Amino acid sequence: MSAQGAALPIRQAASNGGRSLAMQMLLAVVSAGYAVGAALGWGSEELAQIMGDFGLSAAALLAAVSCYTYARTIDSRERPAWLLFAFSSLMGACGNAVWGWYEVILGVPMPKPSLADVAFLCFAPPAIVGLLVLAKRPVTRAGWVCLALDSWLIGGSLLTLSWSLALANAARTAAQSGAPGSVPHAAFSLAYPLLDIALVSMVLVLHFRRSEINRSAVNTAIAALALTVLSDALFTSPLLSAAYQSGQLLDAGWFAGSLLLAYAPWGARRLPAAARAPGPPRAERSVSRPITGSLPALTPYLAAAVCTLGILYNVVDGRKVDRVVVFTGCTVVLALVIRQGIMLLDNIALTQELAQKENHFRSLVQGSSDVIMIAAPTGTLHYVSPAAAGVYGRDAEELVGTELASLIHPHDLGRVVHEVRRFLASPPAEEPTTRIECRFKSGNGEWLNVESTVNRHQGGLILNSRDVTERVRLQAQLQHSAEHDPLTDLPNRSLFTRRVRQALSGRRAGDHSSAVLFIDLDGFKAVNDTIGHQAGDELLVEAARRLQDSVRAGDTAARLGGDEFAALILGDGSRDRSAREYQVHEIADRLRATLSRPYRIGGSEVRVAASIGVAFADPGITPSDLMRNADLAMYRAKAGGKDRVELYVPQMQDEVVRKAELAGRLRTALHDGEFALLHQPVVSLETGEVTAAAAVARWRSARGILFTPAEFFRIADHREGQATPRPDGPARPAAGVPARAEELGRWVLEQAVGHAAERHRAGHGVPVAVRTSAQRLLDPGTPPGAADGAMAPGFVEALLSRHGLPPGALVIELADSDPRVPFDELERRLVALRRLGVLVALDGFGSGYAAISALRRLPVDILKLDRGLVEGVVESVRLRKITAGLLRIANDLGMQSVAEGVDLPEQVLALRAMGCTHGQGLAFSGPLDEYRLRRALVRGTFPVPGGAVQPALAGGSSGGSMAIRRGSHNETPVPPT
Repeated sequence: MSAQGAALPIRQAASNGGRSLAMQMLLAVVSAGYAVGAALGWGSEELAQIMGDFGLSAAALLAAVSCYTYARTIDSRERPAWLLFAFSSLMGACGNAVWGWYEVILGVPMPKPSLADVAFLCFAPPAIVGLLVLAKRPVTRAGWVCLALDSWLIGGSLLTLSWSLALANAARTAAQSGAPGSVPHAAFSLAYPLLDIALVSMVLVLHFRRSEINRSAVNTAIAALALTVLSDALFTSPLLSAAYQSGQLLDAGWFAGSLLLAYAPWGARRLPAAARAPGPPRAERSVSRPITGSLPALTPYLAAAVCTLGILYNVVDGRKVDRVVVFTGCTVVLALVIRQGIMLLDNIALTQELAQKENHFRSLVQGSSDVIMIAAPTGTLHYVSPAAAGVYGRDAEELVGTELASLIHPHDLGRVVHEVRRFLASPPAEEPTTRIECRFKSGNGEWLNVESTVNRHQGGLILNSRDVTERVRLQAQLQHSAEHDPLTDLPNRSLFTRRVRQALSGRRAGDHSSAVLFIDLDGFKAVNDTIGHQAGDELLVEAARRLQDSVRAGDTAARLGGDEFAALILGDGSRDRSAREYQVHEIADRLRATLSRPYRIGGSEVRVAASIGVAFADPGITPSDLMRNADLAMYRAKAGGKDRVELYVPQMQDEVVRKAELAGRLRTALHDGEFALLHQPVVSLETGEVTAAAAVARWRSARGILFTPAEFFRIADHREGQATPRPDGPARPAAGVPARAEELGRWVLEQAVGHAAERHRAGHGVPVAVRTSAQRLLDPGTPPGAADGAMAPGFVEALLSRHGLPPGALVIELADSDPRVPFDELERRLVALRRLGVLVALDGFGSGYAAISALRRLPVDILKLDRGLVEGVVESVRLRKITAGLLRIANDLGMQSVAEGVDLPEQVLALRAMGCTHGQGLAFSGPLDEYRLRRALVRGTFPVPGGAVQPALAGGSSGGSMAIRRGSHNETPVPPT
């Protein structure tokens, strides 16, 4: 509830309280004024009679109207009671009005009996029934019997006293006079006090049995009726009844009782439920006030005792005991005996029920696996259930009398005491229980994790405790598993990231000397591929152990996944950046040397190296940026030759952004028509005849030039399946670039086949060579409209059939021989292509790790020498011998040989002398567009050098040379199309 909402009931309560106080003051002033007037005789006898008759009638009529109006405004089971109170007051008003009619209006004495007596007799019965309606009704038959017996005990006792004191004399006087009307007069004289006695009995009995509904109004109504009955009792006494006259002081009691009954339903303070003061439950209030709770049971016995004492007093005094008194007293005693018997039976039943419940709860407590303990307010254990022996390993008798604080772990004691004090200070209705978890000392001295539900108990505590040690251990184990690598038990990426975040926040927020190291094991994949994954796992475990032993206490070593590790080196608060860089670089270099030492795996010695990237916590850097920077530095270390340490510099991020932009441009360039397909002639070194055309793709830049740097090929081809650093985070597999490279490769194949088919139809039947990688050849991706990958036999066959190109006019150049490529699947793909009639060339022969293995296993028709062999074939004798040996292998296997990168006439002569059959390079022609290629095919041959020879089509139609330097990343002009 808001403060404004909580203040509203309080303001309403204050307003009601002020109004009630004003009504009480008005009631007191009017009653006091009436009493003073009656005491002074009102100044005249006539005014006294008017005030004594019609004044009382007006007060009673006011009470009747008030109760009736209130009854119409409520909708509950109280309504009949207040209607009966209104009728009772109306009878009192009628009786006083009749009395005033005779006494004031007619001026004659009041006849005995009269209508006033009838009206007064009708006052008590409705009031009695109204009190019964407001009473708390018994729920059993025995309860109703006890209610009747209690009423008779009180009523009979009052009747005995009243009969002994006054009523017996009035009855004897009426009987002895024998005058006409004496008997009815005596009956009326006795009936009125008897009804008052019944009303008083109900008031006393029901005072302690009233309902909880509107207690203030009911209490006020009971007080008003009690005041009226007291005035009636005084009126019926012989001393006052003989000398009574209207307007005397006795009328002030009736007048005040009527006004109090009129005030009861309206003046009592009734607060809203939200504004009632919180307090203990009723059960606790009854326990705190035992005397008040015992008064309902003691009242009938007190009344019976008074009756007995009155009879004994008359007997001892020698007076004659009236038969009515004896009869009434006997019935009172009989009622007392019956009630006592009922209570005895109830007590026996309650005792048996209590014993049964006690046995039931004792069985539950003793048979429960939880330990139930009762602690006094001082903290001493008063009771411990037998389950303590099985849970704590200590007997319950041993724990009784022990201080609870001595059993709790010292590190948990302060928290437990604070929670208990807070719980005891909170309202029981708002927080009936609380839960505490702490460590508890067992019998063998171990600390058990215990969870306890705590309840209040007579100022102390009841603790329901259970052993949750296994659950806590399981939670700790799950937490450890979630935050640590299962193989090496080092922190994983999640925990390492949290440690980095902690290092950059809190008290270390201003310490910019902390650093993050990203570590990658170079050559680890070769270990997996050569000696198996089990050996690789053993190597990772040993590397993790070395890393953990090498970092300082307080630093964090983690495994991020695969063969990637990381370390968080906390700073020392140093402001000297150069000194800090030197220190961290020294730590990183020591880690590199440690991780690069040989590993003994399965009796063999295995070597791997470590590339490490280092990034410092610059001001304002985020954890993700810091880890990204270290990742970029690690990739720079790998690109720079591996087995080295690199510190992050901002230029690394700029390079990543540039590559990402280039990759983005590559994704849109193909659809925007920015790629051009060129062909470089493959020439016979003997005759100069054009025997094939090698298709190459070029990217047309926005300035109209063809972009041909090695970086383009690295993005479009060699990066397939590799992990590349992202500009916004750690390295991830470059999924988008290989997908675009596959699309580009499919585009090149389709364009090359289409152009070759057009040339074939034009009479130029030279084959077209399309270069592809082994990874792309094995790519299982499904392009649109194809049943398999772009180089799959099904797709190639459908493409050749669609364009009408003979299969022998297509040459697939296998660009590399990566040892990671599965040769079995690669062999199946190439055999399927050979069955179609497609020729297979092995490109880049003489470089790579698996060239000889590929030559041995794969179906190859053409062998293309690597450019690196051709470039130095003239100058280097050693290289010339290697090249000659490779060419002999090709000739012995019956393969054609093609030298790539033949740019100089001397190279043509040297290669032809070694037995090379074909060449491709600037010594004959650079890449040509379709127009220039057809011109070359029409010409048919290129001049072969016998001396200093220039390429046949070096400059196209203009005769100028194409400015392409070997290894250049420059752009070249687009030839005219």
